[in-house]
Amino acid sequence: MSITLDHVSKAFGEEHVLKDVSLTFKDHGRYSLTGRSGLGKTTLLRLIGGLDTPDTGTVTVTPGTRFSWQFQENRLLPRVRAADQLAFTAGGRERALELMEAAGLHEARDKYPAQMSGGMKRRLSLLRALAFDSDILLLDEPLRELDGETTERMISMIDHMLGERMLIMVTHRPEEALALGCTVIEPDE
Repeated sequence: MSITLDHVSKAFGEEHVLKDVSLTFKDHGRYSLTGRSGLGKTTLLRLIGGLDTPDTGTVTVTPGTRFSWQFQENRLLPRVRAADQLAFTAGGRERALELMEAAGLHEARDKYPAQMSGGMKRRLSLLRALAFDSDILLLDEPLRELDGETTERMISMIDHMLGERMLIMVTHRPEEALALGCTVIEPDE
């Protein structure tokens, strides 16, 4: 499983977000895209996952690769209770409840997203991505809105549940990348 970006550029109107980027992500690797806002980290993640196409250059992904996403927005279903949202990717409600307990979300199991705090929604969104059977995990600011103790708990869960999958995450906090053993990549300015 590998991903190669070869001389990739992307603009939105007159704004050039990525210019001539070439990178290779290798099987089972852990990578973090870091740096200041506006460098194109999320755009790079969207190109890797096939949600956007480059203006120039190529993105090559091993055929048949399955991606699991956690977007910047939590993208929770507003009329579905927390445990049921997670059950979709976790393989059933029992496993969903186990994961929620491990993430400190057991009290939120029967809540709708509108009844949950920002940190609870973020953890549920992350658990959905982690529980999905994929080859590559793409996380965009996975630990945003979490306090220090909860961040440590979720880093431990990511590390444990990642297994042999490749991880590519976006973060503004290098300490998160280092805690997960990621190779840090800063898109060129």
